Amino acid sequence: MASNTNGSEDKPVETVVGGRYMEMEQDGEANTVKSRLSGLLWHGGSAYDAWFSCASNQVAQVLLTLPYSFSQLGMTSGILFQLFYGLLGSWTAYLISILYLEYRTRKEREKVDFRNHVIQWFEVLDGLLGKHWRNVGLAFNCTFLLFGSVIQLIACASNIYYINDKLDKRTWTYIFGACCATTVFIPSFHNYRMWSFLGLVMTTYTAWYLTVASLLHGQMEGVKHSGPTKMVLYFTGATNILYTFGGHAVTVEIMHAMWRPQKFKAIYLLATLYVLTLTLPSAVSVYWAFGDALLTHSNAFALLPRNAFRDMAVVLMLIHQFITFGFACTPLYFVWEKLIGLHDCRSLCKRAAARLPVVIPIWFLAIIFPFFGPINSAVGSLLVSFTVYIIPALAHMVTFRSAQARENAVEAPPKFVGRWVGTFIINAFVVGWVLVVGFGFGGWASMTNFIRQIDTFGLFTKCYQCPPPPSPVLANPPVPLPSNVHNLTSPFIISPSPTPAPAPAPMPFFLRHRHHHHRP
Repeated sequence: MASNTNGSEDKPVETVVGGRYMEMEQDGEANTVKSRLSGLLWHGGSAYDAWFSCASNQVAQVLLTLPYSFSQLGMTSGILFQLFYGLLGSWTAYLISILYLEYRTRKEREKVDFRNHVIQWFEVLDGLLGKHWRNVGLAFNCTFLLFGSVIQLIACASNIYYINDKLDKRTWTYIFGACCATTVFIPSFHNYRMWSFLGLVMTTYTAWYLTVASLLHGQMEGVKHSGPTKMVLYFTGATNILYTFGGHAVTVEIMHAMWRPQKFKAIYLLATLYVLTLTLPSAVSVYWAFGDALLTHSNAFALLPRNAFRDMAVVLMLIHQFITFGFACTPLYFVWEKLIGLHDCRSLCKRAAARLPVVIPIWFLAIIFPFFGPINSAVGSLLVSFTVYIIPALAHMVTFRSAQARENAVEAPPKFVGRWVGTFIINAFVVGWVLVVGFGFGGWASMTNFIRQIDTFGLFTKCYQCPPPPSPVLANPPVPLPSNVHNLTSPFIISPSPTPAPAPAPMPFFLRHRHHHHRP
């Protein structure tokens, strides 16, 4: 019979113990000013740290693309989808946390020590359901996190362009790829305490800047709110919102960094509620002000007038995207370390050097597919739908399908959802809805839109959705030409002579023919 998390003291191993990565947490460390400062800024494992991590990671660059989704969905559908997918994402994050606790409890009853090992989602699936579930979970999770990192890199280049357009977006991608590679020096999610806090402050400023700036700007002349107009655009926008609230692919790693991971259950829901206070006002305000113009401007910064407040928002989002890149890439670093046998290495420099090859394909993919906005929907429909919605719901149903598994569960579902029967019904609904609407219709719509971007701009495009350079005709109007000028090759070249030279007589055809055949 399994015990609950409050096991008796005579048990040799607690059923749920907060994970501590030994490289970051040193037992018996002297209580000096340096250690206290390090603990304040660097060593985070509380429920508050987890909340900051979830909220900061959830509302990243999608804050800038949600108005674009509203232009595709319309105001009403945009608001409803945000509320619906926010609730759906919180539910599946809860399922992931329960499966993590179940796996960890079983292993710690076997006296397995995780102090020098970070548990990951694919390992949870392996321990509970076997290697086939592990392989599927590993493939989807790694691919999603890979493209999640790609999206952050694309967003960096897209945003900085609105401050400095002297370099094209591809060049900025090269630069920020090198900058984001420095995340290899952050050991684990245990060390994101300061960054998570700052990241949430930055996105909060940006969200309210978008809201206030749009309201002060007012509706642009001739603004139209015609969405939804096409089914392709409608489901593309819906899958971008699915992606927005599907940021819990790193839930297991965040839980493992907590001192008491059993406190995580409601944290993601609370983080989502805060995120909605940022995403709803900003998306509604920007769409109200600019309407259908957002259909061709997937980044909300593109339509707002440049001033010090907008530049500050751009800079803060750049820093935040660096943080979110680390959030998405750190689980990939762990997988790579385990693959090459360096996960338990205590040398940070060795592990950082070993992690660098993970950044290279991310860098390369960001240069191939620089489609900021449409790539979010494609990733949401094809990867997020399975990684954080379908697989967790199915895994929970299969794990607790037997009466014995339900009886011995570490934690039973809450009463207000109907215990096991209600949980099974909700999980079945999640699987059906996301499979049909998210993956089916969303996959068709987002890939159609994504392929259209490739056809329009091409792969490796140098500057996606950049405004065309100013025409020299507008900058320097041509001097009116004399009426007797007919043979000039360019309207900008004015002959110094008022009378043009007579045109030479054409060469006879037989001479041109002979000249052609006797060319040396």
